[in-house]
Order: sequence, then structure tokens, then C-alpha cells
Amino acid sequence: MDSSSPFFTSQEDFLLFHKMDRDLYRILVINLSRDPSESIHMLSMWLWLEKVGFRNIIKKIMSLPIILINEVADESLICLTCVNNLIAVSSSFSEANDIPLLQSLMDKEISLKFFDENRVEAKEGMSRIGQEICLRAFSDIMQQAMMRNAAERMVENNNFWFGSIAAPSQRLGAAVGNNIGVGAGVQVQQQGRVVVVVPADDRTLFVTFSKGYRVEEWEVREFFTMAYGDCIEALFMQEVAGNEQALFARIVFHKVNTIDMILRGASKVKFSINGKHVWARKFVPKRGNASTGETSTSASAFGSGFGM
Repeated sequence: MDSSSPFFTSQEDFLLFHKMDRDLYRILVINLSRDPSESIHMLSMWLWLEKVGFRNIIKKIMSLPIILINEVADESLICLTCVNNLIAVSSSFSEANDIPLLQSLMDKEISLKFFDENRVEAKEGMSRIGQEICLRAFSDIMQQAMMRNAAERMVENNNFWFGSIAAPSQRLGAAVGNNIGVGAGVQVQQQGRVVVVVPADDRTLFVTFSKGYRVEEWEVREFFTMAYGDCIEALFMQEVAGNEQALFARIVFHKVNTIDMILRGASKVKFSINGKHVWARKFVPKRGNASTGETSTSASAFGSGFGM
């Protein structure tokens, strides 16, 4: 069956054919709470890449842990930004360093330069796939995600108001020196001195490893300890079975400024640990909902250019 010609099948058969695509879209918008419209653009890009010769991308992404699916989605957003001509692509980019996780899933080279050089073809192909396949395949899931996002926003707004009402009693407790919590991440000691406790998530670095280049936990610990001293509070490598390779890890540091020293203002940095490439960025536990609040899933909601 030609997936670019979906109108010759019943809706039931069409959804069955795109079951894996639907499962991946559901992970993006339900499990990871990513923006529904933005996620449709990602699926359009991945399906277009499959059409132009990059094989089994959806299947390979689905085989990843959910935290790495989120990372692949972040890299894909950079590619979409490039396709939309919103960023300049430096000629000094190597073929694999700009989008390392996507590259690890491909059976041939891919980089931002590829998207820059094929911008017109990519925009046209993604727009067509988005209109003819993704809208038809994902509209029910998109509707569900938008309704869920709207409900969560209502709950957050209610919690805000109830929190404002409760605040005076919390401040009263602090004034008399009780050991109670005052807001998130604040602890009051007996003497009345307020100590701000930085949550572990805010002191956590997320690192990913190149597929095929196994990095051990002791190597990660040794690298950061030699560079920044006794800085690691906890290190969590991905749990894998047997001789499988861990593809990511989370490092919790004693101090949040250690992460600032590591990143030096960049969103992502690359290290070489014993000759093996490691990418690091600040850990984000869960993306916030970015729904526009619209419930329409008609083609007109995306515009004639499918938002490209």
C-alpha cells in the first residue's frame, strides 16, 4: 500500500495501517505532554524521511526509552526550524554532531545541512503528508490531548487561587518558628531562619551516549570528578539488560552552579570521555502543556501550508 495515497481505504483499515504512527503520536502528546500540532509536524517529517530513503524511522524511535523519544523530538524541532528557514546552518557543522540522536537512528548520514539543502522538497513533502496522512490518522488523539490540556489548565488555575488563600497561615507558622514548609523548595528551621532547598531536578544534568560506544558509570563519575571535584550527589544510568548499552544517564550534582559551569550558557554541550562522545544538557523532568486551547482538528486549523 502507498501511504501517500490513503483515500482508497476505509478509515478502519487506514488507522490499522498507521497503528505504529498513532502509538508514537500518542506517546508524544499524552505521555510526554508535547504540543499536539507541533507533534503532527514531527510525524510528518519522520514519515517524509522514510519516503525519501531513511528506513524504519518510526519503528526505531518506538524502540527507544520514552525519555530518549523526548530527546529525539527536541532534535526534530531543530530540524523543523531549519526547514522553515528560521536558523542559519553553519558550513562548519559536521555530519553527525548537530543532531546526534537522530543520526544514531539512521542507516546513512543526516544533519541540519541535509534539511537546509532540501528545504523546498521537505516543506512540500511534509505539508502533503501532514494533510493527507497525519490529520486523518491522528485527529482523534489530537482532540483527546487538547481536551486533557484544557482540563489540566483549569486545575492549575484553581490550585493557584487555593494556594493564595492558604499562604497567610503558612506565613504565620513561619513567624513562630515551626518546622513547616512554606511553598515549594523552602524549609523553615527552629530558629526561624529560612533555608532555600534547590530541588534535585534543578541540579540534574541529562547526558546521552553515542550508540555503539559503550560508556560505563565509572567513566562518567571519573570524568566529572576530575574536572569539577567531589560534585556528584547521585548518578542514574539507564537500566539495561545483559550486555546492552546504556544510552543515557542522569547526574544529580550537590550544587546547581556546577551545571552552570558545565554548560557555560549553552543549551547542550559535547564531551569526549575516553574517546567516546557524550552530549549533556539540563534535565527537564516533563514538558509543560502547550496547547492553544483549540478543539478543532479540521484541515483549516493548520492553514494551507500546514504550518510550515
